[in-house]
Amino acid sequence: MGLLTFALVGAGATGAVVGAPFVLAGIGFTSAGIAVGSYAASMMSAAAVANGGAVAAGSTVAVLQAAGAAGLTGTVTAAVAGAGGAVGGLVALLV
Repeated sequence: MGLLTFALVGAGATGAVVGAPFVLAGIGFTSAGIAVGSYAASMMSAAAVANGGAVAAGSTVAVLQAAGAAGLTGTVTAAVAGAGGAVGGLVALLV
């Protein structure tokens, strides 16, 4: 593994972990709840309609809202870092 590959994998992992809370807030999963009129609100509405009026525990909407409200858990942080590192590795292959 070359120095460029190492740098891009590290940058991808770091960028993903640092950027994830901003992305969640940007689509409407905030610490104060789901933002009115946001993409997250649309997701929540669709999930509630599909589930008879409630959002199921453990669903995508529930997990994203928990991450937006409380931050990323250690497991999720590791998964996000791994995904970001993989993207960085792919970029290194293309460069």
